[in-house]
Amino acid sequence: MYEKRFYREYMKPNDFINFTVIEQESDLHISAKCNLDKEAKQYLLKYREEIKDYASLHKDFYTSLIPLESSKNATELIKHMIQASSFAKVGPMATVAGAISQYVGLSLLQYTDEIIIENGGDIFIKTTHKKKILVYAGNSPFSNKIALSISPEDTPLGICTSAGKVGHSLSFGRADAIVVLSKDTLLADGVATAIGNMIVTSEDIHKGIAYGKSIEGIEGLLIIIDDKMGTWGNITFVQP
Repeated sequence: MYEKRFYREYMKPNDFINFTVIEQESDLHISAKCNLDKEAKQYLLKYREEIKDYASLHKDFYTSLIPLESSKNATELIKHMIQASSFAKVGPMATVAGAISQYVGLSLLQYTDEIIIENGGDIFIKTTHKKKILVYAGNSPFSNKIALSISPEDTPLGICTSAGKVGHSLSFGRADAIVVLSKDTLLADGVATAIGNMIVTSEDIHKGIAYGKSIEGIEGLLIIIDDKMGTWGNITFVQP
């Protein structure tokens, strides 16, 4: 069932052309220097088909909540999902939104030098100018009150968000927002899910930070639950 992404009202940079590409469960908000609607849909269908074809032969790929091993017929995308989920200690589908964002984004960089793709709260960004990423954290007092500064030299970058209280993704925790930064958007997605499962009360923030910083490739962490916040790594706050 389609779920309106209300937070996208805040995600329309004036110096970009903004458009949406929807295909079944995938709903991409894309900002680029030119309209790439046709090309984006082409690549979205390509990568969705790869996942569907692999899952048709490996039934546990869709449902497993723990890491799996890849088979000989796995494509580069599938291998990447399995590897990233293994590092994060989650099932491969915990990385799927990040996978679509990154692989579609990288494919579109042949047409534009700047792009932002958001897919269910998971962002792939490549930019030549500083950008602000507003943090939505449900009913927390921090929600929409803080933004992350993203420098062009840090991109391409994955910025992935998991929440236990909002959204349609499976989470066993109660965090208002877990934000993870990594050059590998799939890894950021998987780690955001893993940390999200850990955070039940504010007492768990330290545990979540310790877990995230222990994983090679994670560059920054932000954990918000109610009126408490924890950060680590390359996190720079700016006024929204």
